Amino acid sequence: MEEYDDIINLPRHVSKNHPPMPMINRAAQFAPFSALTGYDAVINETGRLTDGFIELDENKKEQLNRRIAELMETIDEQPSVTITFFKPDERKAGGSYFTVSGQLKKVDEFNQILVMEDDMVISFKCIFDIQ
Repeated sequence: MEEYDDIINLPRHVSKNHPPMPMINRAAQFAPFSALTGYDAVINETGRLTDGFIELDENKKEQLNRRIAELMETIDEQPSVTITFFKPDERKAGGSYFTVSGQLKKVDEFNQILVMEDDMVISFKCIFDIQ
C-alpha cells in the first residue's frame, strides 16, 4: 500500500463559506514579478539600432556646396528638392538617415541651414545628398 492511496482519488474540496476565485484573479497571482521598474524599457532602448554618421569625402562636399549655391540663386522660385540627411538620435549614439521631398523655402547661409516649406530645418553638415 502506497502512502497516499487513501486520499488520492477523493474529489477536490469545495468551500461552503468562500466562493471560488475568478480565473482572471487566479492568473494574476502567477504573473511575473517585475522587481526592476523600467528595466524592459532600458533593454528595448539598448537593442534599438541606429546608423553611424557617414563622413563625406572632399569631392562629395564640394558637389553639395555647388548644389546649395544653385539653390540659393533660385530660392525665389521655391525649387522642389529631395534631400537625404542624417538626424542624430536624441537618446544614444548614432542616428538615422531620412529622405524628404518638397519645396525649399529658405537657404540660411549664416546659420548653415535649409528650411523646407513645412518649416523642417536641415543643417548643411547633416546633408548627405540633394536632388
